[in-house]
Amino acid sequence: MTETPVSTAPVEIFDAAPSITPVLGPPPPKDILLDVRDLRTYFHVMDGTVPAVDGVSFSLGRGQTLGIVGESGSGKSVTALTIMRLLEIPPAEIASGEIWFDGREVLSMTMDEMRKLRGNDMAMIFQEPLTSLNPVFTIGEQISEQVLVHLKCTKKEAWDRAIESLSLVGFPSPEQRVKQYPHEMSGGMRQRVMIAMALSCEPKLLIADEPTTALDVTIQAQILELLKSVQQRTGSALLLITHDLGVVAEMVDDVIVMYAGQVVEQGTVDQVLVSPRAPYTMGLLESIPTAEKRGTRLEVIKGVVPSPFNLPPACRFEPRCPYAWDACSQVSPPLVVTGDGQGQLARCHLETSLGASRSVAAHAAHELALEPDAPGQLTGGLA
Repeated sequence: MTETPVSTAPVEIFDAAPSITPVLGPPPPKDILLDVRDLRTYFHVMDGTVPAVDGVSFSLGRGQTLGIVGESGSGKSVTALTIMRLLEIPPAEIASGEIWFDGREVLSMTMDEMRKLRGNDMAMIFQEPLTSLNPVFTIGEQISEQVLVHLKCTKKEAWDRAIESLSLVGFPSPEQRVKQYPHEMSGGMRQRVMIAMALSCEPKLLIADEPTTALDVTIQAQILELLKSVQQRTGSALLLITHDLGVVAEMVDDVIVMYAGQVVEQGTVDQVLVSPRAPYTMGLLESIPTAEKRGTRLEVIKGVVPSPFNLPPACRFEPRCPYAWDACSQVSPPLVVTGDGQGQLARCHLETSLGASRSVAAHAAHELALEPDAPGQLTGGLA
């Protein structure tokens, strides 16, 4: 009697087409793997509409690494889930935008086409592995199922690929580990399983959504080093979502900073971390504790992230910004190329003609705030 196979995959409740039929622009150049254009994802709930992702645009080259940073609620994870088409519609709505992946527009694909793409050419590592793995199936069964679905191979070949994937991410005795269940492993080992599962079909794009959040510092360093080495070996592009600027400095080529659903700064990692142009990015950098600041008061960004149901009418950072003036509450700042002309973008009136006279003083205050002996009152009010 033939045994009926039981799926280990989570029940898919996201099989809804986007709410738009986009009028597509030209495809990106062939060296661009992922190109997101003016993406807007809203959630319609009882209290109103939440603009979780509001006009986000970026591109990621083949084999490159892009970091997305920002506070909780800034829209980082929703951006990734929109790219993967893993949002429940409704209440979610992909209101507008284009997502080009490997020369194909994702939002115009059917769900059957998306299932062939997800886990194969495009894979995602989720934040909490214990909630992403099925507790009643072994690690090997869960990895090999994905291989069977996408690569159309035999069960023996899929099982061997599962062992190979675990070996790739540094598992000792992978032949034994594939027979274990998720609860028999530590948090770091489970996260390695998630990485192995994502890599099992050799995807062109790997999306890592805060892969080290639930891990201790030692294991965090191991996972980050693993991601870096695996990317070098496979040539995959990496989209890394995090709130840790230290991780960004170590891992990525380019970075975008998000706040309240919008991109507030974008550039190379050196541009953004060494010469930030947006006050929000400045505040994030000033608030990082360092050995040089030991014994001094830590800087903070005053206030809290605004309610998504009651966003400021113009600049969304204006209520918390130490450099805000009247124009910031009246005119929404565009995302503009900064004064150095090297491709760095910032969403701030300090980079437009409205704030040109204030820009020098603001950046001088930021530099002073980074000095280890700088008194809190000279940080431009961020303390």
